[in-house]
Amino acid sequence: MRSNPVFIIVFAIVAASSIARAERFECLVEPYVEAQVASGVPGLLDRVHVERGDTVKTGQVLATLKSGVEQAHFELVKARAEFAARKAERNVELYLKQMISPHEKDELETEAQLLIFELREAEERLKTRTIDSPINGVVVERFMDPGEYVGEEPILRLAQIDPLRVEMALPVRYFGRVKAGMSGRVELEAPGTGTPVATVVVVDPVVDAASGTIGVRLELPNPGHRLPAGTKCWVELPID
Repeated sequence: MRSNPVFIIVFAIVAASSIARAERFECLVEPYVEAQVASGVPGLLDRVHVERGDTVKTGQVLATLKSGVEQAHFELVKARAEFAARKAERNVELYLKQMISPHEKDELETEAQLLIFELREAEERLKTRTIDSPINGVVVERFMDPGEYVGEEPILRLAQIDPLRVEMALPVRYFGRVKAGMSGRVELEAPGTGTPVATVVVVDPVVDAASGTIGVRLELPNPGHRLPAGTKCWVELPID
């Protein structure tokens, strides 16, 4: 069956016009999240468990403060709580045999319960000597070493780089033409990264009056951390 030449010409014109509508914009690739990790309590830094460039997971121990006093207090309260629990359990039989009064039984049980609360408090205090990672990401920078005093200063800087954020500032004439859900190919300044596809996730509803632009953010998957953050890029979007 022979192809209709008119159909071929029309198809070629439509294809060419859709290619012409694709526009190229300058952008910047940034980490999805950056976090300055500090301690919630002051103290001496005992150990930093990660180095710059290490991959970390949420909840992973990053650093620990010296905690000898807190550990000793926890062990003491734990021993007292366990003894009080055993004592209260033994006195249940004495109560059933009417060898102790209900008041004495209540005092023993209350003492055991209060020590459980005290044990929980001691455990929470001990936990504050451990600094965990709040995100999945990589260690970008390490600021402190063991033996240094930790106050409000950050110990580490982390960055989540999967996915990445692609940030653009477009002229206001594109307002309403670029929409969330649109896909575009990204060309990074770094060589050998190909042209991965990113998706528009945010179009600012407020125009920056000073520059006459709107902010647009795309999300770029980065499994295996193959793509670098902090580099210039260009995005090609199909604009109507």
